[in-house]
Amino acid sequence: MNIALMAHDNKKELMVQFCIAYCGVLSEHSICATATTGKMVSEATGLPITLYLSGPQGGTQQINARISYNEIDLVLFFWDPGSADSGKEVVAIARACDAYNIPFASNVATAEVLVQGLRRGDFGWRDIVNPKN
Repeated sequence: MNIALMAHDNKKELMVQFCIAYCGVLSEHSICATATTGKMVSEATGLPITLYLSGPQGGTQQINARISYNEIDLVLFFWDPGSADSGKEVVAIARACDAYNIPFASNVATAEVLVQGLRRGDFGWRDIVNPKN
């Protein structure tokens, strides 16, 4: 599966800790991320991560485009609801995920449920929707 990681500044360390905890599960999948988040996670875990631009510089749009082309199977976007102007990115990604039936987590609690499901193989239906060549 193709997993996208995104995190606002105040949530980047939480994303790193989450990815350290679930490195074994995540290592079995392809991961992409916005620049700073991906770099931090890769350095902490050793996971190979395809990096896009930083979120505000176009990374959010790049991931949104991949969602629209059905190239993303799961999105983890740890957002900071207290941050000014942070809602636009989250709404755009959440809307795309809803439009294309992509599992989406905006916080660590939901992300844990999704990753546990990923570990169990609960997302096999995505292989039908998005077959790998």
